[in-house]
Amino acid sequence: MKSQNNNSKSNFFKKIFVKICRLFNFEIIDQSSLYLPVSNNFLNDELSVIGEKSLTIPMGIIKTSRPVKSLDIILRTCASVNMLSQSKKRLFDADKSEYTLRTLNSIIKSINSSKEIFNKINLKITIIDHNSKTKVIDQMRVLLGNQFFKSEIIDLKVDNFKDEIQNLNQQNKKVTDNQISNMSNIHQSLLIAKNCEDLIYFVEDDYLHSINSIKELIFSYEKLSSLLKRELILCPTDYPYLYNKAENSKIFLGHNLHWRQIDESLCTFLTSNLIVKKYWEELTSVCKFEHYPFEKPFHEIYKKEFCLSPIPSLATHYTNVNSVYGLSPFIDYKKIWEDNEITND
Repeated sequence: MKSQNNNSKSNFFKKIFVKICRLFNFEIIDQSSLYLPVSNNFLNDELSVIGEKSLTIPMGIIKTSRPVKSLDIILRTCASVNMLSQSKKRLFDADKSEYTLRTLNSIIKSINSSKEIFNKINLKITIIDHNSKTKVIDQMRVLLGNQFFKSEIIDLKVDNFKDEIQNLNQQNKKVTDNQISNMSNIHQSLLIAKNCEDLIYFVEDDYLHSINSIKELIFSYEKLSSLLKRELILCPTDYPYLYNKAENSKIFLGHNLHWRQIDESLCTFLTSNLIVKKYWEELTSVCKFEHYPFEKPFHEIYKKEFCLSPIPSLATHYTNVNSVYGLSPFIDYKKIWEDNEITND
């Protein structure tokens, strides 16, 4: 009987202690079971709350001072051009439309796998397309149909931007028609981004995403932006060429991945409307003059702002297998490719 009374008293005090912890927003953990009684979760459950807090064991809670309000995903597509500036074939040697459609499919699957976080965040996918066949556009519409988020497909009008593009590039060579199309598409995406509410994810149409990519991007942006007290640029790809030299880098704990500071990227990245407005001239300069490297103005911005990429990669650039600007290390390329195959179901 005495043992039962002791257990009752112990349970009573535990309940009181848990209530006090909730009152002061403290978290505790039962080491024997890995149970967190304050949030009523186990260690492997989702512990962070979008817009409120980030919780990483054993680092503790970071209160979200910079909540994400909305996410606009702007996907630039051109399924008629295999490679922008090369004649090489891509990994798996498929038609360009396959990479375009699987990119979109991977993004949609990643969104739907973390659908619950969009109860507090507005979401829209905008596709800016140039010269893709009607069949491909129709397949995009099927993928976007009956989704919980808004979407739109825009037909790029290159003539609206062509006159602003210098004919010769930094290497004193004539700018190709494919590059003019690419620069025009980037310009159109920036014009849309300028009027977005919060975060913008600029994506090229040959980046296949892991299932956790969108969730990691949003949670990590909230956590790291709150921690650093500033807006960020998040590059979702762990590019192999950035390991070709020894250099110092800062490492951060994101949501479920490590993130490292980088000083270069290609044209797929996530940032905020505030960054777009702040560096409008630098960003749009990419659309008017072909620099060498092409992304050089972006790299100048990264000298002033934090640009971070995940380890391992959240989105893999499916280009030629030998390209140092392509396939991220330690990724199961075949699985991601097959997981995002377009079926008729």
